[in-house]
Amino acid sequence: MKNTDRNDSPVEKLLTEANRCVACGLCLPHCPTYHLTHSEADSPRGRIALMSGVANGHIPLNERFIQHMDRCLTCRACEQVCPNNVAYGQLIDGARVMIHEYSSVQKQSQHKKGRLRDFLERELIAKPGRFDRLRPVLRLLAGSGLLSLLLRLETLKRSDLIQSLLFLATRNLPGQLWRRSYPARGVLRGEVGLFLGCVARLIDTETLLSSIFVLNRLGYTVRVPDTQTCCGALHQHSGRIDAARSLAQQNLHAFEGLNIQAIINTASGCGVQLTEYSSRLDTGFSVPVMDISQFLDEQEWDEVGFAPLSRRVAVHEPCTLRNTLRTSKHMYPLLRRIPGIEVVELPGNEQCCGAAGTYFLDQPEFAKSLLDAKLQAFKNTGADCLVTGNIGCALHIANGLAEKGTNIEVLHPVTLLARQMRIK
Repeated sequence: MKNTDRNDSPVEKLLTEANRCVACGLCLPHCPTYHLTHSEADSPRGRIALMSGVANGHIPLNERFIQHMDRCLTCRACEQVCPNNVAYGQLIDGARVMIHEYSSVQKQSQHKKGRLRDFLERELIAKPGRFDRLRPVLRLLAGSGLLSLLLRLETLKRSDLIQSLLFLATRNLPGQLWRRSYPARGVLRGEVGLFLGCVARLIDTETLLSSIFVLNRLGYTVRVPDTQTCCGALHQHSGRIDAARSLAQQNLHAFEGLNIQAIINTASGCGVQLTEYSSRLDTGFSVPVMDISQFLDEQEWDEVGFAPLSRRVAVHEPCTLRNTLRTSKHMYPLLRRIPGIEVVELPGNEQCCGAAGTYFLDQPEFAKSLLDAKLQAFKNTGADCLVTGNIGCALHIANGLAEKGTNIEVLHPVTLLARQMRIK
């Protein structure tokens, strides 16, 4: 693992950034895994020291190193409090590149990852257009009751991945073929692009359709290029930088040439990846990438009214929206446009829920501990609805609530807005 073996680029960049860490320890109280283990090696400061050791060849890249890197949620709460603005997200991704290369050399195919995971990521996640063809099949299974029977099978109960997929498939799955353009209603304010994402494209069409509905009625034509693909976050965070770059290029080509003011995303995890194309992959979009809540909060709403809603709604702030995009504040004024609604912040929003992409599959014990804390925090609010700006968080929390037998709706803020909108 000497620098000379790496042709200078990734390792030198990692070391340069790692050396900016002054080891002050201000990040420790904000790190979810350090909070759970109280181990220095499971803190941002400790992980950076381990990365430097491996990159310099002072310590081996072994299973213990991989374990501590894998335990990181990439929530990037540490970046919020770092006095030296260390780009920890880039560091942990760099460490995972080293791990991916090491695993390839050692013939350890996708360490800890099963063949099913590998197949799904390669053939579905990276090719989200196939989701549209799967949706009718899933609807048929859900409507026939077969999914309920599958969920009870002992063999499938032992697979967290299968259980999660089947849970997703039980959600509302309306038939949907995406049009390239959704014209504005009323006075035209402009045009925007909509990024569909992967998971949302399959099982969160309500949020995507709600976004189109609201944007249209605010005077925006919505463009949905059919060649867009996965944002590449899953590949980026697993060290497959070439695959992430390839997906980024496809998305850049998909949106180029459109006369749009912004690219709108509804899942903050995707939003971070799209926004950071330029810094991580040396290429980027020509227009800003904006979370739907931020974009809508900055609009004029003079011609829009809302039906009253007498509900207490708790707001969960995704790590990607709070720590990285830093736009989570926009969800609150948006929701308070609805008359009669009581909006409360979910206690402990500074802590990750444990979803973190595929983290809940790779680190189920840690993910469960973090989720249990969220569920208790939600119970303490007395709310009868939870909203959040990221599909991964929504599904993780909804699944946890369902397992406890609690019939609580978890949805995106824009969906609630769309339900209550009235046009004057």
